[in-house]
Amino acid sequence: MNKLLIALGLATTVAFVGCAKKEEAPAAPAEQTEEAVPAAEATAADAATAAADAAATAADATANAATDVANATTDAAKDAAAATTEVAADAANAAADAANKAADATKDAAAH
Repeated sequence: MNKLLIALGLATTVAFVGCAKKEEAPAAPAEQTEEAVPAAEATAADAATAAADAAATAADATANAATDVANATTDAAKDAAAATTEVAADAANAAADAANKAADATKDAAAH
């Protein structure tokens, strides 16, 4: 508000100085200043609205990104668990096959 008053004061001073140097005082700077105030207020309101919208959009994007990361982490954990289970099953089967072969070899050795 202080800046606005200073701007109005400067505009008025410029208008008065212009009047002192000329015989006829132009009314345009004062009218332009009066018209500029509502325009500046409207622009400030628009900027505030745009900033609020941008903040809301950023918050939504952050929430969506966090959800996506959580889902990806869950999927990766499930995939890792499935792979571990598969490897464990393969290892168990290999151990069973090795045990069977060892038993067969022992039987063959005992038979001879």
